[in-house]
Amino acid sequence: MGHSHLPSPGAPTRAALAARRRANRLLAWILVPLGLLAFAGMVALWPSGEPGDITVADPYATADGVSIDTGAVQRVVEEDCPSSVALTEAGAQAPQCQVAYTLPPGGGESLPVEVPPEVAKTNAVEPGDTIRYLNLQNVMVDNGAPPYIFMDFVRSVPIAALAVLYAGVVIAVARWRGLRALIGLGGAYAVLAGFILPGLVEGKPPLLLGLVGSSVIMIGVLYFAHGFSARTSTALLGTLFGLAITAGLAAWATDAAHLIGVDNENAYTLINASDQLSISGIILCGLIISGLGVLNDVTITQSSAVWEMYELAPGASAKRLFAGAMRVGRDHIASTVYTIAFAYAGAALPVLILVSLYDRTLMETLTSGELAEEVIRTLVGSIGLVLAIPVTTAVAVLVVKAVGLTGARTGSGDEGTGDGYGAAGSGMTGGSNVNVMPSSRTTGR
Repeated sequence: MGHSHLPSPGAPTRAALAARRRANRLLAWILVPLGLLAFAGMVALWPSGEPGDITVADPYATADGVSIDTGAVQRVVEEDCPSSVALTEAGAQAPQCQVAYTLPPGGGESLPVEVPPEVAKTNAVEPGDTIRYLNLQNVMVDNGAPPYIFMDFVRSVPIAALAVLYAGVVIAVARWRGLRALIGLGGAYAVLAGFILPGLVEGKPPLLLGLVGSSVIMIGVLYFAHGFSARTSTALLGTLFGLAITAGLAAWATDAAHLIGVDNENAYTLINASDQLSISGIILCGLIISGLGVLNDVTITQSSAVWEMYELAPGASAKRLFAGAMRVGRDHIASTVYTIAFAYAGAALPVLILVSLYDRTLMETLTSGELAEEVIRTLVGSIGLVLAIPVTTAVAVLVVKAVGLTGARTGSGDEGTGDGYGAAGSGMTGGSNVNVMPSSRTTGR
């Protein structure tokens, strides 16, 4: 009767732990210089904090005597517009508009807040909503202007509730690693807000800003969330390779496709704000940053796949390991291509609807100024992550074979986890493990 000689999942042996340490030393020779180079670049490019002569009109700035108040909507009615009170007093027919009677923050009588037609058309303002409105009462002159004008909704409660729910779900499912990932995300946004954005405002080289900032972010979040291990280091190498490919393609595409941002209202505002701002540079930096999350996802998966396969079957050849891990990688490629494309399509849905109504061919639509940036972002990000998968897999295979990881797991091996990964912690499916295993069955005699 046949029986399996596959190692049973258990704690790694002393030999396996020693092999992992050798792998870490091998990878450190490559990653430490790259990390030092990234941090040196960050120091050299660090913004001075002086934005220069850039001035942008604040849409929330108010004149003396004008305030932006917050209140709770009591009722919403269709009646004569407060802005047409002069017509009403003259006996003329005043136009109708939506008026939200809102309780001011200090209490008292409800104030008639006039809702603009574009907001009223959506019927979004309802009793119980908290809104912001412009209070012109103290500067009113007899010009027919309404004293209270709707500005925006207060969305603090639903956004805070979703954020708490998201954090709770992540921590409940991923536990300590999920908490570390959330903290790492906060650090990533700190780098974005404190280094990349001010650097772009001051006219620093956008390609270097994107590469250096993204590299520092990936070094931080990968090691913080996944721990210091050969698996994480292998994933980081693949991620940095993907970043380099993405940056090179983004630099070429931004210039070749003439992405200058004049079709974007916010970019147009920045163009007029200062001559030192490069909108093409900002777009280039955005193309590099936009694919970081998915790139991190695919590289850590490929690295863990190779290590798990080899620890479960130490006799597997490099060719067998690479082919098996690439089966996982190809499935991942298929899903992440959809992820990127649909994420950008969802974000640009109003623009897609608008351009679909134009009388233009599909090619003209996709290459128009309104959509070109989204199309190129999808293509550049997808190419970078697809190429990162075989590179990460190859690096992982080379490392595990170079350190001679034999006898990786036994059922009664020495206690310890080495790099913090168990057999069940790699995200691999049982089917993948079985498919890539070399034949190790013998027949009892």
